Amino acid sequence: MNFARAFVGVAFLLTANTALADVKRTQDETKLPNYLNSFSKGLPHNEWGVVDEKAYEKLLSALNEGNSAAFENVPMGVKNGFGLRNPLAAYASVHEGGDPDTFTIPSAPEFDSAWQAAEAVEVMWKALLRDVPFADYASNSLVKDATKDLQQLSEFRGPTSNNSHTKGKISSQTLFRGVGPGETVGPYISQFLLKPIPYGATTIPQRYKVPKLGNDHLTNYNEWLRIQNGGKPSGITTALYEAESLYLYSGRALGEYVLHDFVNMAYLNAALIIGSFGDEAFAKSDPYSKTKSQARAPLFGINHAIDLLSRVSMPSQQVAWYQKWLVHRRARPEVYFGRVHNHLADNGIAYPIHEEMLNSKALDKALKENGTYLLPQASPKGAPLHPTYPAAHAVMAGAAVTMLKAFFNGDFVIPDPVMTSADGKRLLPYKGESLTIEGELNKLASNISLGRNFAGVHYRSDGDYGLVLGEEYAISALREIAHQYREEFGGFTFRRFNGTTVEISQ
Repeated sequence: MNFARAFVGVAFLLTANTALADVKRTQDETKLPNYLNSFSKGLPHNEWGVVDEKAYEKLLSALNEGNSAAFENVPMGVKNGFGLRNPLAAYASVHEGGDPDTFTIPSAPEFDSAWQAAEAVEVMWKALLRDVPFADYASNSLVKDATKDLQQLSEFRGPTSNNSHTKGKISSQTLFRGVGPGETVGPYISQFLLKPIPYGATTIPQRYKVPKLGNDHLTNYNEWLRIQNGGKPSGITTALYEAESLYLYSGRALGEYVLHDFVNMAYLNAALIIGSFGDEAFAKSDPYSKTKSQARAPLFGINHAIDLLSRVSMPSQQVAWYQKWLVHRRARPEVYFGRVHNHLADNGIAYPIHEEMLNSKALDKALKENGTYLLPQASPKGAPLHPTYPAAHAVMAGAAVTMLKAFFNGDFVIPDPVMTSADGKRLLPYKGESLTIEGELNKLASNISLGRNFAGVHYRSDGDYGLVLGEEYAISALREIAHQYREEFGGFTFRRFNGTTVEISQ
């Protein structure tokens, strides 16, 4: 699937001959009956939410053919419903960095595994805790229930007190956070989603539209089934918003942000904020950090940083789409909880759901609040109509943040850090451990990728492995970009999300 490329030269040769990735995928699509854990939203389903097998096989055939006419022949669940989200993007090549088919990520968790159970338990707790302010996590009783429940999981893979997964303690300070360096330090929300944005001749405060407390969706089974068939929301629930805009003070606020952001929005804003910190915030390898008769512009200034992250925006989406549609095809969390609901609802249905999921206190809480075991969604439409693994938001985040880490000084300590008030109406001074550009960029990437989990549309592995995939794509692009400048600057040096150092020579 190597398409012709327009750019030919030394930089291109660095990646053009990369072997096709060694594809890894679960056996769920072939092992499980009825494609129970395969993405089928928008296709016809029976009363239990199980896809029509012939329709799904039509989708597989279309993916094999890879043309628009084949996708137009895929049977849809309802007339004039939502369509499949751009599967043809999975076949596109890129002109900078490695092509989408040269990258790989680990297999997603198997449907019946303890890992899948751990991911599902975590995403249900995120839904149940949407309205708890981040500022209150340390004292909130439901947060304590969540950490205790998650602590019992044998395959929980989020951060812990000693970052050794199951051996460490899950606390209110580590709950729902990313695993990169600096992510468990300070407030939950990155400074780059809180600080005002210098935007040309004005400054924009980061206050956003936030849904009202308890404004959840798809906990009604008939509505859930309607949405699985690609139907548009019936109106049984609607999006309701607070009268005033607020800072990102809760999971609900963050979930709303990541349902409506544009592709490189958060990273554009981050670049503008970092640019306001002055020369010391630029990378130590910056060629103009020591010159006396020359200054940065257009290269190696803030506009250059914005250009770099913009250059990976669309290709990173194509890298994600290749994995989503042509490799993994993992169903969204809302589907998994449909299986859990029918398994527990005495319908004579038994699915191979791991006991750690079925024993979770989160299910009891969900049933008490909503009358079903379905995963409460932040949007009346539920998840978008493309597979869940990896999260495209995460791949974009990994690529963009990698570009910013290559361009700026990760050790720079952010001045005047802030945190949100419990009501989301104010920013308060943060007085704790120092926050660095690197740590807050890592945190930004996870806020965006794992923020989608607060909306109910992704799992942790979708985000964590998506970040790494985006990082790998960005590194492949940087290897080409480093050769394009006359300035002698020694290349790019930064740390990956796993803490290891990357050095890309000029």
